[in-house]
Amino acid sequence: MGHRFSRWQQDSQQIHNDVTQFLRRTIEEKQCSVRLTWLEDLKEYRIREGSQSISMLGLCATIVKLSAPAMPANANAEAAWNYHELTKHSYTSVRTNPHFLDFGNQPLPFKIYPALEPSRMPTEVRQTGVAALSAIAGSVPAQTNAAPDLEAVAQLLYLSAGITRQRKYSGGEIYFRAAACTGALYEVELYLVCRELPNLQAGVYHFAPAEFGLRRLRAGDYRSVLVEATGGEPAIAHAPLTIVCTCTYWRNAWKYQARTYRHFGWDNGTLLANLLAVATALGLSAKVVCGFVDATVNGLVDVDSQREVAFSLVAVGHDSALSAPTVPPSQTATRALTEISPLGFETVPLSREEVDYPLMREMHAASSLDSPEEVAAWRGRTPLGNTGMPGFPSPAGPVVRLQPLSDGEMPRDPIEQVILRRGSSRQFARTPISLAQLSTVLDRATRGVPADFLDPMGSQLNHLYLIVHAVEGLDSGAYVFHRDRGVLECLKHGNFRDQAGYLGLEQQLPADAAVDIFFLADLRPIFDRFGNRGYRAVQLEGGILGGKIYLAAYAQRLGATGLTFYDDEVTRFFSPHAEGKSAIFLVAVGHSGKRRLLESE
Repeated sequence: MGHRFSRWQQDSQQIHNDVTQFLRRTIEEKQCSVRLTWLEDLKEYRIREGSQSISMLGLCATIVKLSAPAMPANANAEAAWNYHELTKHSYTSVRTNPHFLDFGNQPLPFKIYPALEPSRMPTEVRQTGVAALSAIAGSVPAQTNAAPDLEAVAQLLYLSAGITRQRKYSGGEIYFRAAACTGALYEVELYLVCRELPNLQAGVYHFAPAEFGLRRLRAGDYRSVLVEATGGEPAIAHAPLTIVCTCTYWRNAWKYQARTYRHFGWDNGTLLANLLAVATALGLSAKVVCGFVDATVNGLVDVDSQREVAFSLVAVGHDSALSAPTVPPSQTATRALTEISPLGFETVPLSREEVDYPLMREMHAASSLDSPEEVAAWRGRTPLGNTGMPGFPSPAGPVVRLQPLSDGEMPRDPIEQVILRRGSSRQFARTPISLAQLSTVLDRATRGVPADFLDPMGSQLNHLYLIVHAVEGLDSGAYVFHRDRGVLECLKHGNFRDQAGYLGLEQQLPADAAVDIFFLADLRPIFDRFGNRGYRAVQLEGGILGGKIYLAAYAQRLGATGLTFYDDEVTRFFSPHAEGKSAIFLVAVGHSGKRRLLESE
């Protein structure tokens, strides 16, 4: 079992024999600890035999699938650790991955029900007059009585997932949406579950961005099903409208393969950053709910869970006249489930064929919750250190106090205007931004996210680390953000443009930006508290914070873009401070250059 891959590399047939023997022994003996050590050695390589290239990541996924004695429950975080390790980018893994983009098999960017005609929604964008920097920083108190009408629903959907621009190219057209998404692939679908609202009947609806309309899947008020699925979550119980966010595997995996499950959190999160800000501007309370019985929610919106899965819920509005169940959800769950019959509506295939990446589905299944009681136990206080985040020490090095703009100095561009002009910068000019601009981005983007896994409000799972290149009033170097103190602690001084470009998967964007903001998290207390589902939560929070940074940058006429990274190299660069943490997300901020193209990871 102590074999090293470097010796096996000498003979491909011997490798095949060793792999086969290992699989057989692992299955028989269930030596999981040995399996994990061996995977760490194996995942960086691939083998070739004749004209066939076999990905080591694919072999690893097969080993994980075949050797596990049973799908682990959410409380056993082995699945999340496995997935995280096996989907890390490294210098070697990127160069040895044989994957290529098959544009002839690219998935459709929309889910289409050919037998259901959408009802069109109002297309006029309501002017809220609420400054973007105020909308992203605040939230409407949870018990504020307010319900959306159809115009407000249209505003929420358009400014979070609607088509805001399109561009023709030689192969067709690209439809850009209101929120940033990896690869402009837009794998997040939105469904509405509502009571009777002004100009909108009670029902379950699918949002159709292409037609900017709603397709009704079920008639009637099904909100009680969500109340039961969320273990009686008060925000859901009192919400006249809940938006269900689902993610479609193949639409994103076409480009990003098994790493797509990370993107579910990022892309759902950037969309939610818009949604939360618009809800605030409209005077509606909103709360992100990550704890729910997966099978019940999937059944309610009638998705094929092998291809599309519910990832998050958002309770929108509040009606104090709506009451939470007076009996335990488990006693009413049977009644609710009998009311949910499969619909069987045909949908247009996404592409000619789909390539399966089982590792994603296994990660999702292992992080699923199976009963309202399990949901209620899952939801609760966030594991916190002394800064509102797990495992965060007090400053030990020199600090610089942030200098955010005052309310009087703050740009007043309204949230809808900022969202409509937002893009993803594809080139940065190497010109500095001000310390006030950076301070305002950090201050406004990190004032808290209303979510069931962030309790109390203001808790945060991700730590923000920065590489500063060109910020007036701030020396170039590596920093960590202490949100509770409003300071940046300098970890090391120096010009790190080249290193930043390398860490950002050897792209020019992070090297040219004024500042690169990395999100890192200590996954150990998160998994201890939330199990495998904690991986969904930390990626989702990373996406929401990243989306808020996007909006805070564009509100100040700056540019921003989300990027991918070499996982372990990022941790090493910020160590020893970041030792033991994992890279979650990266957003580069600066003055945009002239060129803007596709959304990017």
